[in-house]
Amino acid sequence: MKRAGSAASVPSVGSLLLARAPEVGSEAWCRAMDETPNGVWTVNQAAAFARHWLLRAPDRDPPQ
Repeated sequence: MKRAGSAASVPSVGSLLLARAPEVGSEAWCRAMDETPNGVWTVNQAAAFARHWLLRAPDRDPPQ
């Protein structure tokens, strides 16, 4: 019975961690990615960063 309680808490912890993550492509996400070393980015993260910041609209400021 003890295992069932532990297994039930894993999704709860995961949802708490995901709830705090900024939305991909948002300014907060791009700033966080800009501070993250490029060597730890996934291919999907690099593509999203390029799509949302490198190819951004001209009126948008780059991450600082």
